[in-house]
Amino acid sequence: MSEKAVSEVLNVVNDLFKGVKKNFKVVLWDGTEVPADTEPAFTLKINYPCALWHALVPPTDLSMGEAYLYNLIDIEGDIYQIFPLAEKIKENFKNPVVAAKLGVHLLKLKKYNDECKKAIKEKREARLKGKKHSIERDREAISYHYDVSNEFYKLFLDKNLVYSCAYFPTGTEDLDTAQELKLDYICRKLQLKPGEKLLDIGCGWGALVIHAAKHYGVEALGITLSKNQYEYANEWIKREGLEGRVRVEYLDYREVKPPEGGFDKLVSVGMFEHVGEEMLEKYFKKAWEILKPGGIFLNHGIACRWKDCGFHENSFTNKYVFPDGELLAISTTLHYAEKTGFEVRDVESLREHYARTLKFWVERLEKHHDEALKYVDEVTYRIWRLFMSGSSYGFDTGRHNLYQTILVKPDNGKSGMPWSRNYLYKDGKF
Repeated sequence: MSEKAVSEVLNVVNDLFKGVKKNFKVVLWDGTEVPADTEPAFTLKINYPCALWHALVPPTDLSMGEAYLYNLIDIEGDIYQIFPLAEKIKENFKNPVVAAKLGVHLLKLKKYNDECKKAIKEKREARLKGKKHSIERDREAISYHYDVSNEFYKLFLDKNLVYSCAYFPTGTEDLDTAQELKLDYICRKLQLKPGEKLLDIGCGWGALVIHAAKHYGVEALGITLSKNQYEYANEWIKREGLEGRVRVEYLDYREVKPPEGGFDKLVSVGMFEHVGEEMLEKYFKKAWEILKPGGIFLNHGIACRWKDCGFHENSFTNKYVFPDGELLAISTTLHYAEKTGFEVRDVESLREHYARTLKFWVERLEKHHDEALKYVDEVTYRIWRLFMSGSSYGFDTGRHNLYQTILVKPDNGKSGMPWSRNYLYKDGKF
């Protein structure tokens, strides 16, 4: 590649990071380096002259994310540090003087873009068919994310394959311990009793229904739209000898037929993000219909900061991670729950817990990079590395939150709830 291309890219780099105290170094495809101002936390590798054109025109999460996915750029080291840098870059583009100068230099890189097109070959974004949030399309969306490979998920999840926020009562627990504590915390919040009928909406690989049956004596049904999860969970149930008390079915929540009299308790952990605001009333109405009077529904889901909410069709997350997924403000969720008739009894934020959980997952995934490539390709690995580290940053900065909400279906005005919150805690510890 010509010295001219190197010079043109360096002009963009120098403008892009002007005024930024760089805790990273930049390395170009030919080995040219732009040193860090401090001890570098990561290295930003620019692998093609066209990379910054692709990443920054326009400067969105999607364009920058794709530049990384398809190895136009690479991030070696602490990937978490790229997100405040990306925020700074987007902020700089809002300054018309800075944007104009950058635009002039970026335009000179456009002539190299054919090389980036060859490098990308074919985009791997989700391509769903049919009406949004129809059962068929939701099945396709869930399969896109969850039916990657059980072996891939085992590389970074805990031993029980719990793919949701863990619970760290002291902040020092390891991941396996924190996930087991989370399962038990949920069971106590539901006040599970032997013989009760529990439905887990979006049960994943089955950890919660199995834990609830073994330790609380319930009869549990889990539902999922992932065939990999469905098959894995039922094999696990057989190994535990729980076939008569626990089962997992390949079902959409709209297809559930309740037992006579209804379920005693409902739980939804990490599934809520797939529902979408347009389906929210239907979601809570279904829960209301299948729950006994006096029953409890624990809804556990990610929420957005009010100003960041809404469905963003061209976001990195929608294109590559959770197609058709939508984060909602907690106030929106509670509005629809109360509109349906549910009484809101408790709302707990576990925001910091999810930031910590995600850091565990990213660390474990990176540690197993070479092994991961036995089950998925490099693009898939990068999708997960980027979205999980970005999500951790979102929770750390308050852009995202995680709420566990306890909803009750009153029985002639009676909630059946205890007079204190002591039942949520065990031995006074958490």
